[in-house]
Amino acid sequence: MQSALLDKLQALRSQLGQPLVVSSGYRDPSHPLEARKARPGAHAYGHAVDLRCDGQLAYLVLSFAPRIGFERIGVAQKGARSSRFIHLDTWPDGPSPAVWSY
Repeated sequence: MQSALLDKLQALRSQLGQPLVVSSGYRDPSHPLEARKARPGAHAYGHAVDLRCDGQLAYLVLSFAPRIGFERIGVAQKGARSSRFIHLDTWPDGPSPAVWSY
């Protein structure tokens, strides 16, 4: 994992005053989600995490993440609560700032 990503995650955790549950961090390029892509993405280079959150915590993550310096944010808040997450990354090769939904 990239140290800049981990530093920003720690700052977010400190700001929120509670633990954050990482549902997906580093993924090997052979991971099924990465292997389907034309080239591996931010997770495969240690530049991304998905945080399991919904409701009020998701709102707070979305409020604080840009202030901490996250400029690439993906939002997955539909479906079962157990599958909801916020993607945060520091990938230098992607458009920035950017927000997208899954």
